[in-house]
Amino acid sequence: MPMIDVYANEGTFSDKYSLANDLANAVMRWEKVPPISLFTNNTAAFVHELPKGSISNAAGNTNYVRVQVLTPMGVLDREKQLGVVRELTDIVATAGGDASLVERTWVLITESPEGGWGINGHANTSTDIVAAARDELSSASQLKDSHGSDEVATNAPEV
Repeated sequence: MPMIDVYANEGTFSDKYSLANDLANAVMRWEKVPPISLFTNNTAAFVHELPKGSISNAAGNTNYVRVQVLTPMGVLDREKQLGVVRELTDIVATAGGDASLVERTWVLITESPEGGWGINGHANTSTDIVAAARDELSSASQLKDSHGSDEVATNAPEV
């Protein structure tokens, strides 16, 4: 259930909603969690446009994009980290309509401490999140069994 923040100069992205949605869905795919409401409703991206002159590296360049991904502890192993960074970088460049953004996009992955993932006023541990996901999957599976529908995901989360 990552939170994603994108920081860029004003005007870098014309369709901020699609960028945010694409980033959130990409990270969910890399986390390999089922598309249940616990995850789809609590995975989000925020696009922050900064006024010109608000970004600079040590060399004085101002045309960078920073993507900060906050995930619960231990969700992304090394393979997933590499995949997230590559895909989010590509999404940013595509959304900006500028292939050279690949060279100027920083993706930073940060893990929240155990017990530091707050939802609905409760600081959740990884165990809490897994239990909530299993409860939702179990409820969905029971609903599926009672209605004969195959539309409900039944994969256990890898979280």
